[in-house]
Amino acid sequence: MRERPAGQAAVLLDFTATPAPRAATMAAIAALRRASESGGLPGIVDLVPTATTILVQGTPETGIDDLALHRALRGGGQSTDDDDADEVVIPVHYDGPDLHDVALHLGWTPGAVVASHTGIAWRVEFMGFAPGFGYLVPDDPEDRCPPCELPRRDESRPRVDAGSVAVAAGYSAVYPGASPGGWNLLGHTDFPLWDAAADPPTPLRAGTIVRFVDAGEPR
Repeated sequence: MRERPAGQAAVLLDFTATPAPRAATMAAIAALRRASESGGLPGIVDLVPTATTILVQGTPETGIDDLALHRALRGGGQSTDDDDADEVVIPVHYDGPDLHDVALHLGWTPGAVVASHTGIAWRVEFMGFAPGFGYLVPDDPEDRCPPCELPRRDESRPRVDAGSVAVAAGYSAVYPGASPGGWNLLGHTDFPLWDAAADPPTPLRAGTIVRFVDAGEPR
């Protein structure tokens, strides 16, 4: 792990050169959150993970307690199982405009694409792109979702509706609001993923387990 300064009272923990960097980042964010929630990281106001880095933001008044930070990282890596993870179940109507093209590309039926997408548990690796947008990867690294490994579309759509369930480049996601997008759209959900007036505004955060279930054809 490398520590990089990131402005006033912040540090970027970079796991890129660490063996299994994504797993190391996931373990570290879980450890830091547990330490923060138990009071072991005084002065920390935000933890922002990406696929292989974590931004640790302290307050300008107190800065970051390096000793407490390293203590949390050393002592908190042992508990990363699902018992500590939130779980969200998202019902999906698999009627997306790219479902048949994805199936055709793989030589599968649309039903097989749906079964692949719903047959594994997903974990939020990090949040990004838009508020409430979680980048989902298989929770078990041994699980594969071939439809999700297809590349992005050659041309992005100028508008993707809120609730669109999408896959691309090894990830799955749900668009929390309408926006441009270039992922392959498998279906849609009415499950809310962003409400600025709610606390918290989204049910997702890094580490959350997501399970997609087939809700059948929409009425």
